[in-house]
Amino acid sequence: MSIPFSLEGKRGIVLGIANRHSIAYGCAEVLSEQGAELCITYLNEKSKSFVSPLAEQLNSRLFLPCDVSNPGELESVFNEAEKVWGTIDFVIHSIAWSPLDELHGRLVDSTSEGFSKAMDISCHSFIRASRLAESLMKEKGGTLITMTYYGSEKVVDHYNMMGPIKAALESSVRYLAAELGASNIRVHSVSPGPMPTRAASGIEAFDGLMSDAVERSPLHRLGSPDDVGRLVAFLISDWAKTQTGSQMFVDAGHHIMA
Repeated sequence: MSIPFSLEGKRGIVLGIANRHSIAYGCAEVLSEQGAELCITYLNEKSKSFVSPLAEQLNSRLFLPCDVSNPGELESVFNEAEKVWGTIDFVIHSIAWSPLDELHGRLVDSTSEGFSKAMDISCHSFIRASRLAESLMKEKGGTLITMTYYGSEKVVDHYNMMGPIKAALESSVRYLAAELGASNIRVHSVSPGPMPTRAASGIEAFDGLMSDAVERSPLHRLGSPDDVGRLVAFLISDWAKTQTGSQMFVDAGHHIMA
């Protein structure tokens, strides 16, 4: 007997949608299709015009500004979610940033200021979101998911300072999973392969990374934001209730190849 997959009754926050090509939007679209209620955030007034129509399409009850580098904005998102819903079931964190000139330069030449800000936005914001989510998940637990990349494990040309930052993010996932497990809060990192998103366009020679992924991956294709969304939907569902602390790839198997 087949069992219908549904996220009806689940509510959560999606951080990081920039446009309809974003991995975060691919996640939000699938979650909405499966019945989840969403809080959608946008970075600033400039990005609002791109994200607002998407939030409407997703029937998002909450549509809020969130620049994690601005004190109080992340906290405000969770406060509003608590006011409207009382509790939440998941958080999707799809946020990464580094100074463009330092991303294009050598790690050894990175500045303390640039590296620290990139670490705060790309990694510590997930830790802060986890702390804020904990109090809203105490009744029945929940799921926290962030996005990483294979350049955390191996040296990938032109990924530069983001490699060690993503490595810190992945380590944080494991520690958060251990700390929050007693509260039935599950924590995962999802590692998409190269995809033509706005964020990826900042990486030099990114077309070459995509070509290499297609050529060398066992399935000879790229993943899509919707592919990521389907994995995320599984991870936040009750079907994955005994899984936590994992790193899961959506890259057609590219990460297994030498």
